[in-house]
Amino acid sequence: MFGFLQTALTYIVPFLLVLTVVVTIHELGHYWAARACRVAIDQFSIGFGRRIFGWRDRQGVEWRVGWIPLGGYVKFSGDENAASVPDHANLEALRQKIETEQGRGAADRYFHFKPVWQRAFITAAGPLANFVLAIVLFSFLLMTVGETVLPARVAGVEAGSAAQRAGFVVDDVVVEANGQKIDNFFDLQQIIAVRSQAPTTFVVDRGGQLVRLTATPERRIVSDRMGGEQKIGVLGIASPAGATDRSVRRYGPLEAVVAGTERTWRVLSTTVYYLGRVVTGRESADQLGGPLRIAQASGQVAQSGAQGAPDTGAMLLGSAVALLGLTAVLSVGIGFMNLLPVPVLDGGHLVFYAYEAVARRPLAAKVQAAGYRVGLALLLGLMLFATWNDLQQLRVFKFLGGLIS
Repeated sequence: MFGFLQTALTYIVPFLLVLTVVVTIHELGHYWAARACRVAIDQFSIGFGRRIFGWRDRQGVEWRVGWIPLGGYVKFSGDENAASVPDHANLEALRQKIETEQGRGAADRYFHFKPVWQRAFITAAGPLANFVLAIVLFSFLLMTVGETVLPARVAGVEAGSAAQRAGFVVDDVVVEANGQKIDNFFDLQQIIAVRSQAPTTFVVDRGGQLVRLTATPERRIVSDRMGGEQKIGVLGIASPAGATDRSVRRYGPLEAVVAGTERTWRVLSTTVYYLGRVVTGRESADQLGGPLRIAQASGQVAQSGAQGAPDTGAMLLGSAVALLGLTAVLSVGIGFMNLLPVPVLDGGHLVFYAYEAVARRPLAAKVQAAGYRVGLALLLGLMLFATWNDLQQLRVFKFLGGLIS
């Protein structure tokens, strides 16, 4: 029993906190955009399934928390279900019913009868809210906690490594990698990690002279602190690990917003690049993680933030700060994933609205219905695949096999 409680506090609670914040902000994006367009709303729910608790506001919106804390939704009046899929075959009948019961023009307040640009705006507002959340969190952390800066100086070159073959030498300072400005060794590591087996151009400052080098990071299996494994790109250079090389930089408000926006864009572009490599077969799909590895990462981040704290209060503060950074990164990922052109996701809806705007009529109801079924199957398949990867990476099957043998 004690072991379960410890696991819950270490992994499950941080994971649910991070996920709840990201989902809530995403759905609030849809909600406030709908309110701005004067759309009638029935429910705002965090979580699915039976309601744990809730209330109804003066606008008649039911705010509720469901017992399955793995998502959320905004249900507009007239929706057939929580995915905002109307009964297209009876859409005109729905208009007539609404106006018969509520008066002429009442249907204009319903989402499905709004102009296509308003529906597209409301749909895109969810992912946009995720990107804004990431910018706000990154900016807040840069202003308050600051960032640890470790100069991108080469302290050592591994024999036989990609770095040695490319001509890196000790005391080179990397100023550019793959066209991106580098002023921190951590940023350099992130670029290298996702570019395994991809020729990459580096610019180094060598004694005041700029030297251009081309290296291809090697794909290696690296173990994490939880016994899992990751395949990442490795160049074969060592960082300056001494405490004297590290400094903490704090930003002013305006500077922090600019840096927070840049960091959000960097996370987004790295995500897009990495997924592109997976789709084209240049990166192994077994690195795609699901909820189990997100939970694992949440626990690891919370623990790392608490390390070295002198008391419980400092431990909680350190964990909270670390989880804010993870929340920002995850928010970018959720925002991007929702923009993919897959029916049932926001991006799929936007594709349908784009067709409607060009053709000046909605896509045929049968085509939309088929698209939603295919999209749902793809989404469920991806979730199952990612969960399978999680179980493999966390060596769950190996553990269970050891219990049986």
